[in-house]
Amino acid sequence: MTESDLSALRERAANGDPTAVDILIELAGERGDMAQLRRLAEAGSSDAADQLIEVATELGDMDELRRLADSGNITAAELLAELTGE
Repeated sequence: MTESDLSALRERAANGDPTAVDILIELAGERGDMAQLRRLAEAGSSDAADQLIEVATELGDMDELRRLADSGNITAAELLAELTGE
């Protein structure tokens, strides 16, 4: 996918196209693009938040899991507790 295609997809997602959001989540998950997943999660996508948790776990990014847990994400909090014994 070209940068132009990606930009168009981001614009569609920003305009509320759920299919574009789903595609962006899938692409970001495949690439491990936590910044894109974070933006989508912060825009209200629970699917993006779930994918972000998955990628952060795969990468061992405890800081990201803590950030999500601190912002109220129960799944991240439970996973963090499980991984760290907290």
